Amino acid sequence: MTAVPKMSSLEGSFPAAMLSAVGTKESWRKEVHRPATSTHKWWAKRLGTVFRGILTSAVTPEGASPLESYGAPLDLSGMVVLDPFSGSGVTGVEALKLGANAVCFDINPVATLVERQALQPWDLDALQAAYQTVESSCREEVDRLHQTEDGRTVLYYFWVATVDCPECMTKVRLFDSPVFSKNAYPKRVPKAQVVCPECLAVKESRYDFVTETCPNGHVIRQQGAVDRQLATCPHGHTFKTLKALKDERPGYEMYAKMVANPDGSKSYEAITDWDRGLYADCETMLDSLPDSVVLPHGELVHGNNTNQALKWNFRYWRDFFNARQLVSLSLIATAIRDLPSPTPEREALCALFSGTLEFNNLFTSFKGEGTGAVRHMFSHHILKPERTPLEAHPWGTPQSSGSFSTLLKSRLLRAHEYKTNPADLISNDNEIERVTGISKPFGTRVAGSWKSFTSTEGPAAYVATRNSADTDLPDASVDLIVTDPPYMDNVHYAELADFFHAWLRSMEPYPGYPEAVSTRRSGEVQHADPAEFGKAIEAVWAECARVLKPGGLLAFTFHQARISGWVQVINSLRRAGFVVTAVQPVKGEMATSVVKSGAREPSNLDSIVVCRRAVDGANNPNRSLKEALATAQKELASLRHAGVDVGSGDVRSVVRGSLLAYLASAGEELDPAVEASVDELATQSIKTVLA
Repeated sequence: MTAVPKMSSLEGSFPAAMLSAVGTKESWRKEVHRPATSTHKWWAKRLGTVFRGILTSAVTPEGASPLESYGAPLDLSGMVVLDPFSGSGVTGVEALKLGANAVCFDINPVATLVERQALQPWDLDALQAAYQTVESSCREEVDRLHQTEDGRTVLYYFWVATVDCPECMTKVRLFDSPVFSKNAYPKRVPKAQVVCPECLAVKESRYDFVTETCPNGHVIRQQGAVDRQLATCPHGHTFKTLKALKDERPGYEMYAKMVANPDGSKSYEAITDWDRGLYADCETMLDSLPDSVVLPHGELVHGNNTNQALKWNFRYWRDFFNARQLVSLSLIATAIRDLPSPTPEREALCALFSGTLEFNNLFTSFKGEGTGAVRHMFSHHILKPERTPLEAHPWGTPQSSGSFSTLLKSRLLRAHEYKTNPADLISNDNEIERVTGISKPFGTRVAGSWKSFTSTEGPAAYVATRNSADTDLPDASVDLIVTDPPYMDNVHYAELADFFHAWLRSMEPYPGYPEAVSTRRSGEVQHADPAEFGKAIEAVWAECARVLKPGGLLAFTFHQARISGWVQVINSLRRAGFVVTAVQPVKGEMATSVVKSGAREPSNLDSIVVCRRAVDGANNPNRSLKEALATAQKELASLRHAGVDVGSGDVRSVVRGSLLAYLASAGEELDPAVEASVDELATQSIKTVLA
C-alpha cells in the first residue's frame, strides 16, 4: 500500500493562496530560485514551489496543516514519485529534495538531457578540468575570429537582413528603425546608437531623435525601410518582404560592432574592411572543415512552430547560423565531443554548449543597454527570423551575455551550489523569504532501468527517454504521480528541440542519445487535433493507473483555452479508470510570458487536477453540478481575496474543468450540448467571481 493518506490536503485544504504568492516571486527569476532545472532551455517549465506544495500536500492528511508541511523538512524516504511528462525535471528535483525516489520519463531526448543535469551530481574539480581542456583546445582561435584590427575583443556584431526590390532590384536593408542600441529605460537614459541606413555609418544620438545627419552627410529619419510586413526601397517602391525573398533566404550585412576596450569600457564602431575580410576568412574556413567535426545536421519539417522560419526559406538547421558562428561553435562542440566519455561532467558541458546555441544564431537580437544584451531565439516561442540579428562572441568574456563561459557560472556552477545546499521560498508573516535547511541536498547517479533504480541505496533517480504509455515499471510500484502534461495546442516542443538536437546528435552527450534526424516521435501527446490528443494522453493515463499503488494519487497541472482540450483530458482520465477528486487553481508560469500575453484571455493560473483510481473507491466530492460550480467559484474568489491576479481566462478554464470533472464522475456523456451548457456557466461565473 501507499503512504498517501485516504484524504489528503491536496484534495481539501490546499494552500493555493500561499503557493501563488511564493510562486509569483519564483516566476520572475526561476533560474535563480530553482537553478537545477535551469541549466538548459525547456518550455513551459513549472514552478518548483508549486510542485513542492503538491508533493507535501499530497502526503499531508486532511485536517493537518499543509502550510506547516510545506515549510517543514519532510522525509518521504521510500516513496516513489513518477513524472511521465518530466520536461526540465521539476518534479524529480522536488521529490529528491524531500528524500523520495524519482522516476522521470519524457519522450524527447533533449528533455532527458535537461533532467539528467537537474538530478545528477558533478565533481566540481572534474568539471573545471574538463572545461579547461576545452578552453585550451579552441578558445584562442575563437577569440581570434572576434577581434578588431588592433586586437581588441569584439563582444557583438550587428547585422541587418537585406532583400532586392522586386521592381528595381535595389538592395534594401530591412531596418524598421535606425536606432540599433538604446537603454532598457530610455526616458531615464536617452542616449542611443544610430546607424545610417544608406552608408552604415554609426553615430551617437538620442532614442527619440527626429532627424540626424550621418558623418557622410546623409539625413537619417526615425522610420526605417520596414513597416510590419512591407518594405520600401530607396526609390519608393513598396513591396511585401516575404514575396521579395522568392525562394532564397535574405542576405545579411554587418553594420556595427560593440568592442571591449582595454580600460574596461565598451564602444560602438562601424564595420571596416578588416572586419569584412575576417568574416570572409571564416567563410573559407567553414568550407575547409573536415567531415569529422561537429556541425548541425538535418532539415526543418513543417510544423506549428517551424513554419515561420520555413516561410523565410530557412530549410536546414545550419541555415540558422552565419559562417563565423558555425566555425566557432564547431570548434567548441568538437572539443567537448572529444573529451573522454562518458562522465557526468562531459555531459554537463554538452548541455552547456547546447544552451549556448540559444544565444548564438541568426534568430537572436539585441535587448539594449542596462540589461542582458542578447534576446534569445525562443522569446516568441516560435522560430521567428530576425531582420536585425545580433552575433555574439560564443566563448565570451566577463562582459558578455549568453556565452559559453558566462553560462558556466550562471547555470552549471549555480546549479551545483543549489544541489549542495538547496533553498526554498516560504511565506513568513506575509513576507516571502528564501530559506535553506528544509530540503535535503540532492544529486544521485541516474539509473537507466527499473532494475538498476531499485538496487540503488538511498534516494535514487530513474531517468529515461521513452513513451510513458509503455514503461518497464511493475504493477503497483508508484506512490505518487505528479506531472505537467503537454497542452493540446500550445508550443510543440519537439519542433523546437530539434534546433538543439541538430548539434547534440553528433556529440552523444549521454550513452544512448539517439542519432535520429529529429526528436519527433510516434506517441507524442501534444496534438492540435482534439481526438488525437485525447487518444495519446489516455494511453499514458492508463499506464499510470497500472503502475500506481492502491490508494495512490495522480496530480497534474493544466490550463487550456479551448473547452475541447478539457473535454479530452477529462474523458481520457475516465476511460483510463481515474476519478477527479479535486481541481485546485494556483499560480502558473509568469503572467507576462509572450504566449500568455498574446492570448485573447490571458491566464495567470493553472488548475491542479487531482485524481484517484475508480477501483480504489474514489468519488468526486461534489454531490451536484450546482455544488461543483460553487466549489470552483469559492476557490477562485478565495485566491482573488488573497490578492492573486485572477482573469476571465482563469475563471473560464477552472470552472470548465471542475464542472466537466463532476459530470464525468456522474456518468454524463460530455457531448456538444453538455459542452455548451458548461461554457455558459463558465461565462456567467466570470461576472460572479470578478464582480
